[in-house]
Amino acid sequence: MTTRVGAIDCGTNSIRLLIADIDATDGLIDVDRRMEIVRLGEDVDRTGQLAPAALERTFAACETFAVVLGIHGVSRLRFVATSASRDASNREIFVAGVRDRLGVEPEVISGTEEAALAFAGATWGTTGAVARLVVDIGGGSTEFVLGVDRPTASCSVNIGCVRITERHLRSDPPTAAEIAAATADIDAALDVVEQSVPLIVAANIVGLAGSVTTVAAIALGLTQYDATRIHGSVIPTQEVHRIAADLLAMTRAERAGLAVMHPGRVDVIGAGALVLSRILDRTGLTAVTVSEHDILDGIALSLVQPAT
Repeated sequence: MTTRVGAIDCGTNSIRLLIADIDATDGLIDVDRRMEIVRLGEDVDRTGQLAPAALERTFAACETFAVVLGIHGVSRLRFVATSASRDASNREIFVAGVRDRLGVEPEVISGTEEAALAFAGATWGTTGAVARLVVDIGGGSTEFVLGVDRPTASCSVNIGCVRITERHLRSDPPTAAEIAAATADIDAALDVVEQSVPLIVAANIVGLAGSVTTVAAIALGLTQYDATRIHGSVIPTQEVHRIAADLLAMTRAERAGLAVMHPGRVDVIGAGALVLSRILDRTGLTAVTVSEHDILDGIALSLVQPAT
């Protein structure tokens, strides 16, 4: 029997919707997949609160999603909120606003559950033979999950692309001192990760989310964003290092001029690429495999079979 489900992932930078049909034979089949950049986590790292304008942008996206969900006749819906919502002292306003617009209780999940859902989404339909490290670089946090067929170790740290940009990369383009401070912040977080997730154990690394897919699109020389070419691509570590350095050396206008650059990532892509570059340097691996399947797919799958 096919079940039509709806999954919403509300992060620090974007809110995304997946409507999918799931059955035992064909697995997960996309019906509708869309994203809006709402920057819910704008200034949360500094203020500890969700800003009124950020909430309004997010609520407007929820109203759009409500219409789409109604058109497609979704039978089950799960709304997951991550880093920005975890950190905000006024998240009850966010929870009430989502409930009013979508009729579902948004779940503000822990970093551990976020990591498990990301692993489930990134690895569904595959059979692991060796340990793989799944890395989900978000706006507020980055999740690390090590496992073969299921997670055996995980950790979430606050080194997302929005957070690192707001903390350190304020100039246009960032100064050498700002980049050095951002690098030190990322490296300190990786020291924390290694206390619970051994980064040099994995045979390969799977990278998720917009920072990673954008770096892949640049590496592949795409003239427009093409998810089918990006998914499963293998980007050499040295190429990631080069692209990260190039993006950090560009002005905002120069980054905006890149053919594959989403307008909502222009100001934070340098930080996201730097996070990926530092992770690869720490693991010692020679390449990253890029996945277009991520936590959003994991949320959808959890509506039929809970993630483990």
